[in-house]
Amino acid sequence: MSAPRRPTDPSGLERYYVLTGGRSGPGGAASSLDVATLIVSRAAPVPGMQHEHEEILRRCRQPLSVAELGAHLGLPFNILAVLLADLLEADRVEARHPVAAHGAGRGPDLALLEEVLSGLQRL
Repeated sequence: MSAPRRPTDPSGLERYYVLTGGRSGPGGAASSLDVATLIVSRAAPVPGMQHEHEEILRRCRQPLSVAELGAHLGLPFNILAVLLADLLEADRVEARHPVAAHGAGRGPDLALLEEVLSGLQRL
């Protein structure tokens, strides 16, 4: 007779608990992450590193938004943010926050557009 089988967790919550070491949200610099934040690797994966951390470092050789990274890894934002917090704290990734538009809602800066047009005409 075989031992009773342990029920699996169909929600994935048990896996997420293990991935994050029981943490439910990021702390420190990672608390300001949002889905548009770009993540860039600053280091290569090292042997013995958690698989998800390795995968983040591999995928972020070129800037990748948190939203895209979450889609590639199949992880919810809060779980990914905890993993990114680990990498940010270890200085293995860099977070580049989106640049706020000056005077959002006013449209493009006409002076800048005129300078670009003038520069193009001189070519």
